[in-house]
Amino acid sequence: MRWLLTRLLAGVAAIAVVAAGAAVLLASRFSGEPASWAVSQGTDAAWVGSWEDTTGLERVLDTGGVDTVYVYAGDIDAEGAVERVEGTGALLSWLEEEYPDVRALAWLRHVVSGSSLIRDRLDEEARQALAPAVAEVAADGFAGVHLEIRPVTVNDPSIPTLMSMVRGELGEDPVLSVRAHHVELVPGGRVPSYVLNQEEKYWSKGYLNRVTEHADEVVLPGVGAGMPGDALYGGFVVRQVTEAVTALRGRGDVTVRFGLPTYDGDGEWAPEDADESVVTALEAVRLGVTEADPPEGMTLGVAFYLGNEADEEDVAAYAEGWLLP
Repeated sequence: MRWLLTRLLAGVAAIAVVAAGAAVLLASRFSGEPASWAVSQGTDAAWVGSWEDTTGLERVLDTGGVDTVYVYAGDIDAEGAVERVEGTGALLSWLEEEYPDVRALAWLRHVVSGSSLIRDRLDEEARQALAPAVAEVAADGFAGVHLEIRPVTVNDPSIPTLMSMVRGELGEDPVLSVRAHHVELVPGGRVPSYVLNQEEKYWSKGYLNRVTEHADEVVLPGVGAGMPGDALYGGFVVRQVTEAVTALRGRGDVTVRFGLPTYDGDGEWAPEDADESVVTALEAVRLGVTEADPPEGMTLGVAFYLGNEADEEDVAAYAEGWLLP
């Protein structure tokens, strides 16, 4: 028994040493000076979850750096039906009048618990129902759609198939935007997280490319990293940028955005994490963009999560850390 306990303790110690080493390497990515060109291209975005009070959203849009908003327009159920939310028409009218150069995409969500390893996240019947329903929502005054479906296990074939179907229903002109999962930090790195959480947190680079093959825009979340401390969160975001650009490098016409944690943490949209800040995220995105050296034609930006919850400090950090002359 003592021999077994010794072996177990040695194994735990070895894992701890490896984890500590990995943490040091990750934190070291959050260092150096970003290139002067690694700044806003004027094509940033903001998620909009509520429009009863547009004060926060006005702050964001008045910066002039945001040209796209993802307007929460409905939830997708397991059968592929879309339950619309009310009031989007009023927001679209307000945007058209006050910010005519800002385009609105219908943000449709399917957020559940559990894995799609054994069973497709959305089966064939659900996909057949959902694809035309998405196109119908997009035609209701929006410039396109922004789909958030999670969690989805790597190699779940239903989501790449759905994206192809949605593209076919939308046609070529409307924008198809996809919220991705975090990209695994190293090949196979998603497996320990999956074992612990019993659902997918990370996608491989290959699966990211498959899911977004027919998308015009891809957004990686800047929240829920689960990295303690400023340096680890910063290194995590740097790595997200470099891995995403590497995965999508062959598609030079795609727009890739990275989320900013401007969420007030009331539990509705995502868990609050005190270690995630706008200042750190922006600095890390700039460092990541510098390192990744994106191909000509690829557009990189950031996205407020959520734009309507951004306060004055968030917007000031965005202006100072990203909207540089």
